[in-house]
Amino acid sequence: MPRNLRIALLALAVAAATLATPLQAADTYTIDKNHSDVSFQVRHFVSKVRGRFTDFEGTIQVDTANAAASSVAFTIKTASVDTGQPDRDKHLRSADFFDAEKFPEITFKSTKIVPAAGKDKYDVTGSFTMHGVTKEITLPVTFTGTAKDPRGGERAGFELATTLNRKDYGINWNKALDNGSLMLSDEVAVTISLETVKK
Repeated sequence: MPRNLRIALLALAVAAATLATPLQAADTYTIDKNHSDVSFQVRHFVSKVRGRFTDFEGTIQVDTANAAASSVAFTIKTASVDTGQPDRDKHLRSADFFDAEKFPEITFKSTKIVPAAGKDKYDVTGSFTMHGVTKEITLPVTFTGTAKDPRGGERAGFELATTLNRKDYGINWNKALDNGSLMLSDEVAVTISLETVKK
């Protein structure tokens, strides 16, 4: 083989290996919906109503060597809201609240991930869209570890708890009570617990 050709092939191999390295460093995890939970609660009169979404999906790219190179994309189907009361769920899907027909998805896509105070804690910043309104928010995420499943696959866990103001996203419906207070709180507590599977 001519010397020039050998050098060219060697250079090509080195370039290919260099380009492949960052791709190999990141692992892709997809959400196991059957072992994950997306829940919320909001004050109603003097108690709290709890609900959840049953249809959601997402992908997490994890770079163990560089957290900043990791990323998250997450989607919730608004029509899957479930509070255990069919009439209330129908109201939540209506234009008074999520308007599921017009806005079928709630989405989050990360733009920055940085380590936070505490073991395995991260601040995940990104674009959050609900009810047609997009805002940049930062979510406090905890990595809860990895484990092997019976089939030899690798699983990773993540969880977060945060509070959103529904009026920031144009979800304004409420009713005034005789004492001057309102039926529903504007603040909605959100908790997400994810079990993910490595591809």
